[in-house]
Amino acid sequence: MAVTFSNLHTDSGLKSLDDFLSGKTYISGDQFTKDDIKVFASVLEKPNDTSANAANWYNVVSSQLALSFPGNAQGVRFTVKAAPAEAAPAKPDASTAEDDDDLDLFGDETEEEKKAAEEREAAKKPAKKKESGKSSVLLDVKPWDDETDMKKLEETVRSIELPGLLWGASKLVAVGYGIKKLQIMMTIVDDLVSVDTLIEERLTVEPANEYIQSCDIVAFNKI
Repeated sequence: MAVTFSNLHTDSGLKSLDDFLSGKTYISGDQFTKDDIKVFASVLEKPNDTSANAANWYNVVSSQLALSFPGNAQGVRFTVKAAPAEAAPAKPDASTAEDDDDLDLFGDETEEEKKAAEEREAAKKPAKKKESGKSSVLLDVKPWDDETDMKKLEETVRSIELPGLLWGASKLVAVGYGIKKLQIMMTIVDDLVSVDTLIEERLTVEPANEYIQSCDIVAFNKI
């Protein structure tokens, strides 16, 4: 069910959005959806610090859009572009014209001629570039004990940089006995980043394992 807000250009409208986002990372909870894009498009500028929940949400959605729409600056309104005009057919080169002159226009087309024509048509069609998918991942990062510096732990996590990896919103969640874990969102390009490799070779080895005891994948969603 879609969530709508009105008058987001007014203080009262932003206040209603800020109240709604209390305890949430995204409009629907912990998952980035089209509702976030629709509401983001209605907010004329980044909310100030008096609306902390809305401001944090605005930063996270800006990061998601920057990755999904590379080249667009933060805060730019995304609009639908008109489809490009159909390209004019390419002028046949001299070799093609010569081939056409040699054809018997009044006779049956041979198999060799059919094959040659198909090959020429195939060569004209540009190969489609395969687009790499993206995923939104929620991680649980657990410390060794209640004496672990959670600020240093989060700094260690965010210091890991990889092509196709973007860290997002985070929060501390109580586990028990005074121990808290870090829950952090990240967006990855599937062909560039393996979450298992990130955990096994970067997050749970030196020097990160000075603060991090283990990591678990809480949610994994395709974007």
